[in-house]
Amino acid sequence: MKSIQFLALVLLAFVGCSTDHDQTAGPVKVEIVENENGFQLQRGGKPYVIKGAGLEFGDIESFAAHGGNSIRNWTTRNDVETAQEILDRAHALGVTVGLCLPMQAERWGFDYDNAGAVAAQLEGFRKDVLMYRDHPALLIWIIGNELNYSYSNSKVYDAVNDVSKMIHELDPNHPTTTTVAGVGKNVITDLRTRAHDLDFFSFQVYGELFVLPDLIHEVGLVEPFMVTEWGAIGHWEVDKTSWGAPIEATSSEKAAVYMRGYHEMLRPLEDQLIGSYVFLWGQKQERTPTWFGLFTETGEETETVDVMHYIWNGVWPENRSPSVRSIALDGKVAHANVTLTAGEVYEATVTMVDSDGDPLMYRWELKPESHTTQVGGDYEEAIANLDGLVHGANSATPTITAPASGAYRLFVYAYDGQGHAAHANIPFLVSEDRE
Repeated sequence: MKSIQFLALVLLAFVGCSTDHDQTAGPVKVEIVENENGFQLQRGGKPYVIKGAGLEFGDIESFAAHGGNSIRNWTTRNDVETAQEILDRAHALGVTVGLCLPMQAERWGFDYDNAGAVAAQLEGFRKDVLMYRDHPALLIWIIGNELNYSYSNSKVYDAVNDVSKMIHELDPNHPTTTTVAGVGKNVITDLRTRAHDLDFFSFQVYGELFVLPDLIHEVGLVEPFMVTEWGAIGHWEVDKTSWGAPIEATSSEKAAVYMRGYHEMLRPLEDQLIGSYVFLWGQKQERTPTWFGLFTETGEETETVDVMHYIWNGVWPENRSPSVRSIALDGKVAHANVTLTAGEVYEATVTMVDSDGDPLMYRWELKPESHTTQVGGDYEEAIANLDGLVHGANSATPTITAPASGAYRLFVYAYDGQGHAAHANIPFLVSEDRE
């Protein structure tokens, strides 16, 4: 059940679609203007302040109801929803779209020395541009996502430049960019020398967000830029257990990171920063099912949604998500390198609170530790639960029968019955013999 305030915002969003967002309208011109204060994104001749999130299969309606006004995606082609459907649905809610042309990455086996393959890719994107260039929800063209991740062939940015030139020939109304992982000198050099037709750069930073000003200074960046992904500290950036399992922050710790990241890092850069998109308005499996999504697998909002609502509106939502105070297994926290003995029974404990006084319902899950080697956010299969080993899974203090030797992770979720949840997890190692 959603709060009254949330439902009111949804209603306003849908009321707006019948008057302010005519689906038959033509393109709205978007441009980057330099003035005495720096760079500014303008749409329809007026300043446009992006309240953005990465959203591929998430709920645009909830996003708009929370005050968001722009989404970015990762492809014009997927099996769930066409780009046309995404643009139409966004436009009906007054939301713009940073539309991503899915350029193939070198790490996926694409060869940028293959002139025929590169030309065919360009022609495919030409069709996309002709199809979507006049849509009123279109904000920017994003040419590929993190093409610099594990790349060695700089010709990828010659291809990016050719796509940008093609777009500018066909579409005078929407700027072009490409997203890069991190802010490195080598890729900045490639962008400046090989992809000079781009209108601005876009960076994707997680833990690096907190040194972004230093990175910008180191590469001498004077151009306008966006941050097209930012959010939770990455699994590649956090502390690990002695057996190499990344230690994930709780949903409350992540909410604090988002709040600090926005106010301390992004806001002070607004003379160059022309927009940012928080990651991820939805849920995905990446090492765990909870690492980057602002929602749970079953669709509940977490405390980070509350934070983004506050950032975008200046007020907190009427009903808040639960908060996590602590989680332990066998009396130990994750940093203590929890080691159990197979077949033995142990107690887990979690402390959660709900500021609205809503009663909390608990659910615990036990999963094998992820051993995937995917990088750059590439698709990962969900990890099945191990059933029958968690006893009292609806309480704050269940017991766990340790499985066979190996690495595992224990998850807990708390639900407030109002469409919100909190979560935490703890990795542990099982040995066959008591140490």
